Amino acid sequence: MGDLLLVRHGETEWSLSGQHTSRTDLPLTQRGEEQAKLLAPLLTGRTYAQVLTSPLGRAVRTAELAGLTGAEAEPDLHEWDYGGYEGVTTAEIHRSRPHWDLWTDGVPPGASPGESPEEVGRRADRVLERVAPALARDGGDVVLVAHGHFLRVLTARRLGLPPAEGRLFQLATGTVSRLSTEHDRPVVAEWNTRAA
Repeated sequence: MGDLLLVRHGETEWSLSGQHTSRTDLPLTQRGEEQAKLLAPLLTGRTYAQVLTSPLGRAVRTAELAGLTGAEAEPDLHEWDYGGYEGVTTAEIHRSRPHWDLWTDGVPPGASPGESPEEVGRRADRVLERVAPALARDGGDVVLVAHGHFLRVLTARRLGLPPAEGRLFQLATGTVSRLSTEHDRPVVAEWNTRAA
């Protein structure tokens, strides 16, 4: 069975400032481009059965700069839809909702309601179903290049946890994480790895 490699895209202006970024298609910063290039040594020397990216430019560009070829865009890999909190920092949200937590409270209702943890979890489950055949073959690993909160939810779901337990897996920009198996059970084998 292959491993599932999770690549979080490189830094953007909003990931640097802490603004929630889902569908806003920001480019990588210069540092984000460097982070993506530094991923290449962590990803070479492996055989890949499947490489999928979020359709957003920051993920596609990260895959390119990291040397991943033959990547397919997968719409379900887009970031958590923050609805009315798009472009807003947690500190700004806390001014009106002091105890707000994305993992338990979700996003604001209204004209642009965004997604609940459960909705993001359903997308993660669909991605896991899509890559399951490639992981089951002896043809190599699967790489997913996507976004912080989404990959955290996907990790929780891969480990059999509820979507909101993604809160337990902090994920930095420009990193590779590896989910593997031990005794036929999913495990975290590496997390937040950067090139030395």
